[in-house]
Amino acid sequence: MGLSAMSADPAHTTITVQVLFFGAARDAAGHEEVSLELNSPADAAHARTQILATYPSLQAFGNSLLLAVNLEYVEPTREIHDGDELAIFPPVSGGNGDTPPLRSTDHDFFELTTEPVEVGAVARRVVLPQCGATVTLDGYARAWTKGRRTLYLVYEAYAPMAISELQRLGAQAHEKFDIAHIGIVHRTGQLEIGETSVVISVSAPHRRAAFEACEWAIRELKRTVPIWKKEVFEDGEVWVEGERDRA
Repeated sequence: MGLSAMSADPAHTTITVQVLFFGAARDAAGHEEVSLELNSPADAAHARTQILATYPSLQAFGNSLLLAVNLEYVEPTREIHDGDELAIFPPVSGGNGDTPPLRSTDHDFFELTTEPVEVGAVARRVVLPQCGATVTLDGYARAWTKGRRTLYLVYEAYAPMAISELQRLGAQAHEKFDIAHIGIVHRTGQLEIGETSVVISVSAPHRRAAFEACEWAIRELKRTVPIWKKEVFEDGEVWVEGERDRA
């Protein structure tokens, strides 16, 4: 906070934006949040270029770093305005895709919490008399990854954008599947082995739609929602990220 990258060209007007760093990008930049001055007019591509020039250690990520503006994934041509909030981060678990207009129902819920998650309690929140099935996924911390013993996990989220993306995911689930309700609760912070990290619960008139929607939801969550996982081993630690194009 409080750092500033000044333009050297007095002929241009400048705008000031806040830049947030998450996951491995935060570790590489050495900052959580900075103020950055950009020549105006500026677009997302220009902002990304200046961020990487100001923090060259980020260039090790190649073309994989994602940029969000005011809690939304954006195209490179998106215009940047004074006071905008930019977030730069590595892939969640495979990149981002198109998202539909936000739509949710009264009984849907999408939450982040630092407290232990009770799987059964989450599942019961989407049960209604007209539903014939509820499918619940319990994702939890495992002890071994590729032959390395995990001591614990740390989950980090870009919280406001994560909730927004979860809501969009829920809206899309209603469009794709014949379901009644969907609820997602994701834990952040440090998790011990065996503790639940995410619960997805889907209710539907028939079980097939509930199964399909639940499987689709966890795949999309790992693909688009800005939540990152750090695995801490006996001999080191690593941020777990999706496939990256380093060209």
